[in-house]
Amino acid sequence: MAASKKKVVRKTRKGDGVRQVAAIPFRLNEHGDVEVMLVTSRTTRRFIVPKGWPMKGKSGRKAATIEAQEEAGVLGKTLKQPAGTYHYWKRLTNRFVRVDVVVYLLEVTEELANWQEAKRRQRAWLTPTDAALLIDEPDLSTLVRNIGIPEVEHNPEKQNPVLGKDHAQ
Repeated sequence: MAASKKKVVRKTRKGDGVRQVAAIPFRLNEHGDVEVMLVTSRTTRRFIVPKGWPMKGKSGRKAATIEAQEEAGVLGKTLKQPAGTYHYWKRLTNRFVRVDVVVYLLEVTEELANWQEAKRRQRAWLTPTDAALLIDEPDLSTLVRNIGIPEVEHNPEKQNPVLGKDHAQ
């Protein structure tokens, strides 16, 4: 059993809450529309967002950034404020445990051709609506479908994906 799984078991036996961090990688396509990246899980091959356990000495935002690089092979700017939260039930050997996940948005600036988990995962760029249809966790599906991307301030030539109108005039 992996060290992180042992820690989860210990925490649940003590009645402590279990939490993770996740990233929703996003970009604007050539039409200025928002696309999000999903990855497949290693075991069930279901579509999910990159997520993992908090990392000692790192903020939740930094840990989510690292998970996105390891699991999805993307680099970029992770926004400071969480986009939301969701929960799911993690299967352990003899029971299920509720895991609460804090989700951050990651504006992708680079997609790596080779990354740590490239041989174990697939990734896909999708519209938020299409991505939501592929996600099994209801709370995450709703979060992705209703994703709110703040206006991209560093590039005024891009459209505002929240309003869907071009404000670069």
